Amino acid sequence: MRIGLLTREYPPEVYGGAGVHVGFLVPRLRELVDVEVHAFGGSRPDATAHVPAPGLEGANAALATLSVDLGMVAALEGVQLAHSHTWYANMAGHLAKLLHGVPHVVTAHSLEPRRPWKAEQLGGGYRVSSWVERTAYEAADAIIAVSEGMRADVLDCYPALDPARVHVVRNGIDTAAYHPVTGTDALVRHGIDPDKPIVAFVGRITRQKGVGHLVAAAHHISPDAQVVLCAGAPDTPEIAEETKAAVDRLARSRPGVFWLQQMLPNEEVREVLSHAAVFVCPSVYEPLGIVNLEAMACGTAVVASDVGGIPEVVEHGRTGLLVHYDERDVEGFRRGLAESVNALLADPERARAFGEAGRERAVREFSWASVAEQTVAVYEAALNNVQ
Repeated sequence: MRIGLLTREYPPEVYGGAGVHVGFLVPRLRELVDVEVHAFGGSRPDATAHVPAPGLEGANAALATLSVDLGMVAALEGVQLAHSHTWYANMAGHLAKLLHGVPHVVTAHSLEPRRPWKAEQLGGGYRVSSWVERTAYEAADAIIAVSEGMRADVLDCYPALDPARVHVVRNGIDTAAYHPVTGTDALVRHGIDPDKPIVAFVGRITRQKGVGHLVAAAHHISPDAQVVLCAGAPDTPEIAEETKAAVDRLARSRPGVFWLQQMLPNEEVREVLSHAAVFVCPSVYEPLGIVNLEAMACGTAVVASDVGGIPEVVEHGRTGLLVHYDERDVEGFRRGLAESVNALLADPERARAFGEAGRERAVREFSWASVAEQTVAVYEAALNNVQ
């Protein structure tokens, strides 16, 4: 079986959960089927790179994206199935279906209708990205949702879809890559005291990830704890400035605030997560939340919002605490985050037990080998249905 896997992100150019997903999934898929990867960006030894067409490099991002997709389609002749990840590559998969007569499988990592704030980033391009996603999803032979919550969202946003075509294959975690570590070199290098409690966040600066809610909540988190924000890749200059102002206010009001304004290498992320007393995921929209699995695999208790697929990962009262998010009661959400974090900071034994249970659950239920096997089963069903 020859698969053309289409993605914007692919190692080493990874900035979000979809890139993490593809980076870990592809090696496992290659143990089962023939996979050729087509990705945006620079050249890689194990993927075909695609860049915007000449003259479109500085165009609206949506137009530049579509030009990359056309290059991908031209390179897909001979594949038996196209598998696209995120709207950036969805049109390439859709056109491959039409041009080459092959099935198109989509993995749904997020949905444009659930992210209206992207209009800030893309302008009119958001209308283009929304059209691309709808067109590709409604014509796809199969859709893989990364959680039950995501499947429900897909069917809610695109009611014309046959529910039988929407399958759930949860994201995985490489528990050999993410595991508890004892080293503290990276912490010390960044000025963080490994002997004091750490409340950690890892993620992009985007409305979706809710970092602004955590910064606001941190005014009420115990001052004995350090607040470590590993937060980079802002969606827009406006969000970057907004976050800077909020973090500056926080740093003036309490000690121990550290903002690491870059996407850290995995070995440093492991160190931050392993030494954190609590990891916080304040997302307002999250199909699954691989970062929660990363924290759990590092043996860390999690405090997270109860949105999307997060409750399928974080087991309330066993691996962490869930806080209800309601956009009509933002202040209540922020208070809940602070109260839950403080409860675990005040009870280190409970936090440690949550971390141990989280590690055990990550190992038992979320292996990439299982994700790959389930994905290939979706491929086989899609191929059988078009024969």
